[in-house]
Amino acid sequence: MKSITATIVALTLISKASVAAFTPNPHVSRSSVTQLNGLFDGMKDAFSAPALERSSLASERETPIDRWMGWNVQAEPEILSVSDAPANFVDAMEEANYVTSSLPKPMGIVFEENDEEFGGIFVLSLSEGGSAETDGTIKPGDQLVAVNTQKVAGNKFDDALGVIVDSETEMTKLVFFRGNEAQFYGPTGASKDWLDDFIAKE
Repeated sequence: MKSITATIVALTLISKASVAAFTPNPHVSRSSVTQLNGLFDGMKDAFSAPALERSSLASERETPIDRWMGWNVQAEPEILSVSDAPANFVDAMEEANYVTSSLPKPMGIVFEENDEEFGGIFVLSLSEGGSAETDGTIKPGDQLVAVNTQKVAGNKFDDALGVIVDSETEMTKLVFFRGNEAQFYGPTGASKDWLDDFIAKE
């Protein structure tokens, strides 16, 4: 009889202990429970910051977590900017960068040949009191482009100067590009067709 009574008491204690284990503790703060339960709630927000949303991933590297986080897998278009032209750039296909002068001979112009890679001749200096200095149009450094209607751009020194010497008109028209040899003969220089059309109009 005593054995049965002890067994009943033991079962009762175990039952009360089990109930207590699953009964909320009134002394535990609800905020603490909420913080623990919400430990992972803000993870997506934290990793979905604007900076990461703008991140781009190669499509072949996209993973399930990338899609869950909403990360962008499309590369943003690259914005290309056109660099500004150098400060000393002179457009060889702009008519405003050419000058024309009709002079009698002797003209009082000292010519010099450009480096061999460019060819052509340019004005080295003007003779004091000569017709070119008096006219005031031509400046040292000007590139000789044409004589009358004949293009001499790119010619060797003797060939270009010979066209001036052989001119039989009272006034010889000279066309110059106001810039250096690299600007005229280089990659950004005037095209052959443009130059031919320009000379034909002069």
